[in-house]
Amino acid sequence: MANRKERWILLFADFLAISLAWTVYYTLRVRSGWIDLSVEPDFWTPMIFVYLFWAIVFFMVGLYRSWYAASRFDEIALLFKSTLMGCLFLFFVIFVDDQGQNVAVSSRLLIAIYWGILFSFVSVGRLAFRSVQRRMLIAGIGAHNTIIVGSPSKSRELYNEVVKYPALGYRVVGFAGVDNRKAGAYKGLKVFGIVDDLHKIIEKHDIREVLIALDSSDHDRLLEIIRRCNSHKVGLKIMPDLYDIISGQARTNQIYGFPLIEISPELMRPWEESLKRLLDISVSLAVLALGLPLWVLIATIIKLESPGPVLYKQERVGKDGERFNIVKFRSMREDAEKAGPQWAGKKDPRVTQVGKILRKLHLDEIPQMWNVLLGHMSLVGPRPERPMFVEKLSREIPMYPRRLKVRPGITGWAQVKHKYDETIEDVKKKVQYDLFYIENMSLRMDTKIILSTIYHMLLGRGR
Repeated sequence: MANRKERWILLFADFLAISLAWTVYYTLRVRSGWIDLSVEPDFWTPMIFVYLFWAIVFFMVGLYRSWYAASRFDEIALLFKSTLMGCLFLFFVIFVDDQGQNVAVSSRLLIAIYWGILFSFVSVGRLAFRSVQRRMLIAGIGAHNTIIVGSPSKSRELYNEVVKYPALGYRVVGFAGVDNRKAGAYKGLKVFGIVDDLHKIIEKHDIREVLIALDSSDHDRLLEIIRRCNSHKVGLKIMPDLYDIISGQARTNQIYGFPLIEISPELMRPWEESLKRLLDISVSLAVLALGLPLWVLIATIIKLESPGPVLYKQERVGKDGERFNIVKFRSMREDAEKAGPQWAGKKDPRVTQVGKILRKLHLDEIPQMWNVLLGHMSLVGPRPERPMFVEKLSREIPMYPRRLKVRPGITGWAQVKHKYDETIEDVKKKVQYDLFYIENMSLRMDTKIILSTIYHMLLGRGR
């Protein structure tokens, strides 16, 4: 909720700054008499389109993501780069030499003037907002409920450091231990439980930040804490040991001189994430529309071969644990799961003759383009799994819930690098590929996966 309010305030502040910048630029260019124009350009229509342009640019580069307790310098630096690149784009689209006008000033100078005005106004607006936000955080307004997880001594040490920097916005409400050892209250704050209770603690106390107070060598407990927090929208940060900082084993984010390591940070650059979603929508619409005659033919053949519905729907778990119904062309007999849910084998007898062809060419996945269009899935990502398997695998495979941090995909790195799931060992191997993809997400990697998938389809290397 706080992030949403911050985004709306920033949108309004930027609207005022961008509109004011346009007004000053228009006055200078049109009203000042500096430039001789035979026809006076319109004021309102260009201003609306210019604002929409900048709003889209700022969204794509990540200027509307939460900069909560982050560096103001980094924000202004990103604003500098995005406005500079945006103005260069506008130079070729809008700010060109006026045909038929007696323009004494070059378009290059005009675009430089507009960029300077825009950058100055938006920067001042954002710095003013951040200054007010910082003062509010110091006063305790808008701070995030925070819990510290770790051993008693480490947790208290971290708490003593955190309270020195109220502008970080961490309102520590209590502690959680790593085992059943009893630890008393500290400075009026209670110990709510242990790591096993994190799910209940986060929900009950509306926790938004989890600070981890462990030794860097305590890998198993760290993985367990991350696993239990993965299903919640919480920030995870750990204070590194000095040895980690000196040896370069950890990249720290220092704010007000307070070093923290962010665990599970932003997975994709905001502009890449926006473009990825745009590509998802464009490709899914094109495939569904242009291939409609083929999809109707496939549906007819499925219906003629075996009784039952043409489409197969099944509940799956998506991003952040959201449940949705995946849609596929039915490739198995109607009673395929009368014995209960199970993974499909490579030569599964439940698969129909038409289903074998569809699976070999991956055409049974085509209806999932509808899931992509609705935003449940992406073209590329970890395959969505069924709820019962997610619960089972989350218990058996460390870091498995990490897959739920991104939209599941029709195809993925695991699909092009490993065979179809038949055993728990296959799943474990594919989880390794999924985690590699998540940590290296980019449009470049998505393109590589899509091309590999097309290659497999053309060679008939399906299931």
